[in-house]
Amino acid sequence: MNAQEKHALADQAYETAVCYELDYGCCPQCVLSAVQETVGLVDNQTIKAAHGLAGGGGLLGQGTCGALTGGLMALSVKKGRDRDQFHKGRFINNYNKGRVLVEKFREEFGGITCEELQKKFTGQTYDMWNAEEYALFERNRGLKCAHATGTVTRWVIEML
Repeated sequence: MNAQEKHALADQAYETAVCYELDYGCCPQCVLSAVQETVGLVDNQTIKAAHGLAGGGGLLGQGTCGALTGGLMALSVKKGRDRDQFHKGRFINNYNKGRVLVEKFREEFGGITCEELQKKFTGQTYDMWNAEEYALFERNRGLKCAHATGTVTRWVIEML
């Protein structure tokens, strides 16, 4: 695939991920689903496994942004170590790709945790288990989380 084709796929993946985040939520699943639809690789079990990772994990906000987590999972589907290869080393190339993704994300969005992004995007953090606060977060974040989700997806397609 040439650079122009890869760029077109990355744009397509961005749009798909943004739409999924706006329509369905669960940013890690949105990243993985957009990667699956754009270039394959990701299976349905991997998408299912990502469900609990939204909102920094369990919607608590304190862990890594779900979009970034979904991106790391997508990279690992291609570059990660299989169970039967544990004895063959750490597969450091996957960590290198992951490091690059995390660094790009931090530079672009000013943090890597869900709470850091909530604060950057809206000026405050939210209890996503409180219906009123979650509704306020939904309103205040606008398209920012969807853009982060799409951006991670674009980068992943470019890195694969």
